[in-house]
Amino acid sequence: MYSRVVIAMVALGSMLGGIAIAPLAAKVPVLLATGADTSRAEANQIRLTGTGRWLFLRRNQHYLSAIGTLVVIALFGAAIFHLTAEVRYDDVVSALADTSWRSVVAAILFTGLSFLALTFYDVGALDYVRRKLPYADVALTAACAYAVGNTAGFGPLSGGAIRYRSYSRLGLAPDDIARVIAFVTLAFGLGLAAVACLSLLAVGEYVAPLTGLDAFWLRTIAGIVLAGLLAVQIAGRSGHEVSIGRFTLRLPDSRTSSRQFLVTALDLAASATVLYVLLPTGTMGWPAFLAIYSIAVGLGVLSHVPAGLGVFETVMVATLGHAADVDAILGALVLYRVIYHVLPLLIAIVVIIGMEVRQLAGHSVASSIRRAGGRMTPLLLATLALVLSLMLVLSSVTPTPDENLAFLANYVSLPIIEGAHFLASILGLALFIVARGLALRLDGAWWGSVVLAAAALMLSLLKAVALVEAGMLAFFLVGLLASRRLFVRRASLFGQALTVPWLTALGVVCLGAFVVLLFVYRNVEYSHELWWQFEFSAEAPRGLRALLGVTIGASAVAIWSLMRPAATAIAPASNEDMERAIAILETQDMSDANLVRMGDKSIMFSADGRAFIMYGRWGRSWVALFDPVGPVEAWPDLIWQFIETARSNGCRAVFYQVSPRGLAYYADAGLRAFRLGELAEVDLTRFEMKGGKWATLRHQVGRGQRDGLEFSVVDPADVPAILPELAAISDAWLAHHNAREKGFSLGAFDPQYLVTQPVAILKCKGRIVAFANILLTGTREQGSVDLMRFSSEAPKGSMDFLFAQVMEYLKAQGYRRFNLGMAPLSGMSSRSTAPVWDRAGRTFYEHGERFYNFKGLRAFKSKFHPHWQPRYLAASGGLSPILALMDATFLIGGGIKGVIKK
Repeated sequence: MYSRVVIAMVALGSMLGGIAIAPLAAKVPVLLATGADTSRAEANQIRLTGTGRWLFLRRNQHYLSAIGTLVVIALFGAAIFHLTAEVRYDDVVSALADTSWRSVVAAILFTGLSFLALTFYDVGALDYVRRKLPYADVALTAACAYAVGNTAGFGPLSGGAIRYRSYSRLGLAPDDIARVIAFVTLAFGLGLAAVACLSLLAVGEYVAPLTGLDAFWLRTIAGIVLAGLLAVQIAGRSGHEVSIGRFTLRLPDSRTSSRQFLVTALDLAASATVLYVLLPTGTMGWPAFLAIYSIAVGLGVLSHVPAGLGVFETVMVATLGHAADVDAILGALVLYRVIYHVLPLLIAIVVIIGMEVRQLAGHSVASSIRRAGGRMTPLLLATLALVLSLMLVLSSVTPTPDENLAFLANYVSLPIIEGAHFLASILGLALFIVARGLALRLDGAWWGSVVLAAAALMLSLLKAVALVEAGMLAFFLVGLLASRRLFVRRASLFGQALTVPWLTALGVVCLGAFVVLLFVYRNVEYSHELWWQFEFSAEAPRGLRALLGVTIGASAVAIWSLMRPAATAIAPASNEDMERAIAILETQDMSDANLVRMGDKSIMFSADGRAFIMYGRWGRSWVALFDPVGPVEAWPDLIWQFIETARSNGCRAVFYQVSPRGLAYYADAGLRAFRLGELAEVDLTRFEMKGGKWATLRHQVGRGQRDGLEFSVVDPADVPAILPELAAISDAWLAHHNAREKGFSLGAFDPQYLVTQPVAILKCKGRIVAFANILLTGTREQGSVDLMRFSSEAPKGSMDFLFAQVMEYLKAQGYRRFNLGMAPLSGMSSRSTAPVWDRAGRTFYEHGERFYNFKGLRAFKSKFHPHWQPRYLAASGGLSPILALMDATFLIGGGIKGVIKK
């Protein structure tokens, strides 16, 4: 009867884990689609909710999700504590010791088989998105992704983060990577449901007594789910699209879906067998166990708890507790976590570190693996640091074996043992904190990890002669030393505040330690005197003091992290900074970098002074314009310097309109790329208005010549003389369009800005009727125009004429490319497998003409038959890209009024 109550709690907890996220996820497309119309968005919110609760949920999403996760952990902790009421810690230790080596070896072999199957999730996903990569690279990426995701399982240390960093290095576009992640997630979820339901159909009568439901109803539910999956399979047998209302879904064909089902079946069968062989012989039949295992895994995923910690164990104990001794089940679960979760992580580190020391770099396959794996080493070591921190904390609340304690009593005094025990737990907390720095490749985190691991290794021997613990710390030290060259980012480790996902994981560790302490010492009657008992045999007081130290330390870290520093104003660029930046851009190929001449942006230089980033601040966003300007080898350190400085000021770092060339560097820094649109670029070496495709443009040029248009380029020295005429045209143009000057990524009519570069003008009957300033660099690789204005007297088609003449002029001057600028939201994917960001952007592109002339702008640029290149917004995940895009929009428009007033 009690198992039924526990399973109900599990289901409730799993829903609670995601309840804070669900309404917010539904709001994301709305935010993107209506970000330019604030009043309409607010009106819709009031109409839909009648209150401000959705606004509250959106602003506090991360905090509510963290609270939900901790509530779930607390519920499951209470459930498993009661389920093990008759179990003693010594019984679990004995059960672990009684596990045969044959079972352990079998579990390791099935773990290898499971991870082999897991690699084919990524193979199938890449095939689905029609991208091909070497299997060695894909296998290493998938194995590391699952090793990290299974062990840590939260945001920065998840399978998605691993895939993004690795596949971006291997040349995949961000939208392709997002589709790969979505495919892998969906394939596993559908396969898990299918395997669980098929198992229930076969062995429902055996599972029914364990769940408290009648076998008939179990089979009925399983049949309904299978019927739905079969309907999807039939509908997508030819890979065609299915429309459901306004949504279109491209279903995988029969071959793809069948292959992924077989992969999932093999993966689940192998991973379930890992635990099955560790359980006492004859616990239950394997088919029934597979059904229970599948359900436990699914609930662990739904709970949003990192690695399903506690959720999976609770379900297994609740359902198997009547078929085997609970102490044996707990022992098997501990071994399962070590073999299936920790061991693959260690093996992945060994393989990648082996590549780092070039043991196999002479082989082409090994060299490819080394290139792919080098970017994942910091994440793997950060995950191992989390495992070790958990190990140190849990070992501080569990008793030392009697024989080890007796040995220490002969050589070490009691104060040293007490101090080592307490300090080891604090070092575990510190190692958790520096793990985030390892994931970010900070040099300070590397040094801190080396010191902490060495100290913890010594203390683990002094407190309990813990050889396994010391061995894992030694392995961690070797991994750190072998990968020293990867941790080169100079940053203040103490200035790094833990984000909400990291604080949530820290809360899970503290709650887990509390539950373990209660379980181990459940027969010890609590009294205030326990805190002051210092004896060799007083294990419970040592555990209490260690837990108190960890809790106080974790609380201090949480308070420090949540009390973010206020966003400070950024200093504008000085005249000296402007001169340095202009000198750098003259040696580079990006003509748009001349926007730094506007003087409305701050400038950050690289440590060697060869590159710079121009940026502005709006709200809590530091928005960098374009990629860094300078040699590409200076980009990684400068990108990280910008991100670090923004975070130290309590702001998010955002990169606006970046190119595919820098995506790998942003991924290495922990940012994700979101498509903004496409940039049009014309190859001037092949630009000739001949042939049928140029007929329309030739007609416009001929018409302009017949209308008396005269084109000329005014050198910078002569621009001041025509500024009054240009100002009159600009003012009239702004008044006619009911617009105001923009900034940041667009030039404004500023005399000091206009006199720095040539200006192209059109005259009609001796009067200037249109102009555009030309942006050039000293390399003559690329040219572009920025500020374009024309008067009402300009003949129709003057802009086409002006652009064609500018391109002819630049070609004659020896320039190779002409930058026509970006078409916002152009090129967004509308496929069902595309990210929500792309689909929402595509919808706004199709139906948002009242806000911006998206289609008209692309149509104008298309007249010149350019090559279209994607441009991205690089920011952190969650709601950050939405907020970052809104901040960038306000920065360009000069605030909400500027956005509304075009």
